[in-house]
Amino acid sequence: MQLSNAEEQLMEHLWKLDNAFMKDLLEAYPEPKPATTTVATLLKRMIDKNFVAYTEFGNSREYFPLVKKSDYFSKHVNGLIKNFFNNSASQFASFFTTETNLSEKELEDLKKIIDVQLQKKKK
Repeated sequence: MQLSNAEEQLMEHLWKLDNAFMKDLLEAYPEPKPATTTVATLLKRMIDKNFVAYTEFGNSREYFPLVKKSDYFSKHVNGLIKNFFNNSASQFASFFTTETNLSEKELEDLKKIIDVQLQKKKK
């Protein structure tokens, strides 16, 4: 299941905070801040999708993510590779490195990441 852009943005705040009350989530947004009702609606939808849960403290709810950021995004990257790049990671990497206008430093950093992963695979 996927999140809408607005839900993803809220999820980003929740991932950063680990757990948060409504006021914490509202504070995390830049100006102009969304209405409390908007955030409450997003949270309800995300609870229904099993991305978020909460603990009640009297009249307050402390929200927390049920899905790890790395799990959410790895699933989407893998789906992207499967659906748009014929399930070929090398086609995706080629597209990513040529179409995203990466700097020389960013490309060097990517190369280091790949070299580390290659070393791990050889062990």
